[in-house]
This record gives sequence, structure tokens and C-alpha cells, in this order.
Amino acid sequence: MIRVGIVGGTGYTGVELLRLLAVHPQAELRAITSRKEAGTPVAEMFPSLRGLPQLAELKYSDAAQADLKGCEVVFFATPHGVAMAQARELTGAGVKIIDLAADFRLKDPAEFEQWYKMPHACPDLLAESVYGLPEMHRDAIRQARIVGNPGCYPTAIQLGFLPMVEAGVVDPAHLIADAKSGVSGAGRKAELGLMFSEAADNFRAYNVGGHRHHSEIVQGLNGIGPGHVTLVFTPHLTPMIRGIHATLYARLTKADVDLQQLYETRYAAEPFVDVMPPGSHPDTRSVRASNVCRIAVHRPQGGDIAVILAVVDNLVKGAAGQAVQNMNLMFGLPEETGLTAPPVVP
Repeated sequence: MIRVGIVGGTGYTGVELLRLLAVHPQAELRAITSRKEAGTPVAEMFPSLRGLPQLAELKYSDAAQADLKGCEVVFFATPHGVAMAQARELTGAGVKIIDLAADFRLKDPAEFEQWYKMPHACPDLLAESVYGLPEMHRDAIRQARIVGNPGCYPTAIQLGFLPMVEAGVVDPAHLIADAKSGVSGAGRKAELGLMFSEAADNFRAYNVGGHRHHSEIVQGLNGIGPGHVTLVFTPHLTPMIRGIHATLYARLTKADVDLQQLYETRYAAEPFVDVMPPGSHPDTRSVRASNVCRIAVHRPQGGDIAVILAVVDNLVKGAAGQAVQNMNLMFGLPEETGLTAPPVVP
């Protein structure tokens, strides 16, 4: 059994980690932290988790008193800056880290500081960390001490563009990502724009001038194919709870490419990427509560513009599920362990 700790277990990604790890056959939850809720039973905070044997006695504890060094892996479901502050001490004790925030996603400390408005606390550890998108970095994840779990938008967008950029069949200098997210992507917090009466029956773009996930996507796609990647990325907030829908556009440079075959071949062995039949239109509810990314490939009027549709659940494949997928790889388990539950519909 893998001894597991979670730092920051009251947010949406924290409770999603609890939901998945509580029924994982090889995970033993040892500690979960929350300064505000210290002493509160997990099942009292989240009645949806009542009756799960692993959580029957589990209570939130203050991070300063939790035995995180007694764990084999610690997940950080916290704001940016928390994981890097504790990373050196934990890795020094032999603990592996999976950070669901951005502390270990960007390889350039200056770029991290630009986007997240804080200096990086341990650039030496940043240099050894692995970006946790298994479909791109599986072998490195297996050997990693520190994994930076990808963001939700970057997961859908990179998986959507990857086969074309990798194969060199599109112009990488003119990629466009038009992506939509449910409100849970902003986290569990009181904020005016996320209130029901503000977000319901409404649809809007935000951060058009520059979203912090932009640099993460470009970093991930650069170097996997010929040419430098330039991306226009526009995020939108939609009146739903879960889901990312990314509509991606790229100009083809090879007229004879069979895009459907390209995608089916690239993802044939991937347990959590589903390339749908030609003409499909995946929707967000088809992946709700699952670790699956569904992709559909289009080439309108047989022209030179590829349109790729990619959907994920932002809390699962876009966060907690992918983090568990990374844990499985880091500890030599079958990648699908604990992640095979089908999506929830409706």
C-alpha cells in the first residue's frame, strides 16, 4: 500500500482526490490537512464521502502537525506557492510530491515569477521536476520525485494539438485555442463572478490579453515537432459546474494527411484518450467524473484548416484524476488503477 498525504483537502480538487483515493486499491490515506478545518472529520465536511471505510476515522489536521514525512507521496491541492515552500524538506525525507498547482509546471523560474507574481523558492528542484502529462512524459514520470500536474486547459489543449504538431503537418506558428470551462475550474471560493446569479444564464471570455496557462501550453508543445509554437488562447466561463471544451484550429501544411488515422494511431495505446469516429462532436457530460479526454477530428469542406474538439472533466483528467494517474506511474502500478469508473450521465 502507498502511504498518501493530501495538503489542502477542502477545495474541489482536494475532495476529488479524496473520492478517487478512498477507493484506490493500493492507496492508504494517512493525512489530510486544512488549518481552518483541523479536527473536523472528512465525512462531516463532505457527506458524499460517508460510508467509505478509508475515511471513517480520517480528520483534517493542521499542516504543521500532520505526519507528512511518514507518507510516501504527498499531493498538494493548494494555492500556488505552497508546494515549493515544503518541497525541499519532504523530498529530503524521501517523500514524492505531486503538485496540482503551478509551482512545478514551468521550467523557467523567471517565467513562473512573471505569471504567478512570486519568486520560485527552489529553482534547483524545479529543474528536476517532471511535467505530469503522461501521454507525453510517461517514462520521465516513472522516475520522478516531483511532478507538476498540468492545468485543466493545458491538458485538453495539448492533447488536442499534440498529434498534428508532433507529426509536423500543421503550421505551429498559427495555432488557435478557443476553450470553455465550468465554474469549478476557478476553485472553491467566494467570488462575485462565480456566484450563481452572475454565472448562470451567461457566457463570457476572460483574460484574452494573456492567461497564465498560455505559457504552460506553449512550453509543452515546443520541441515536439519542427518549428516554434505560437498560440492564441482565449478562455471562456460557461454556466456549468464541470468540464472543459477546447475547440482548436490549425492550418495544415500537408494536404494529403489523414488526420483521423493520425490521431487514432497516436492515441491507440493511451488508456485515457478516446479518439471518436469521424464527424463526432464530443460533449462535456460524456467525460463527467471520469479521467478520459475525448477528441474528435474535423476538416471542414476538406480545406486546409483542421478543427479539433477535445473535452475533459477539469477536476479529474484536468486535475485530481491525472494526479492519481501520475501516482500510479511513479509507484509502478498499472496506469488505470483506481481510475476506470465510467463517466456520469446525466
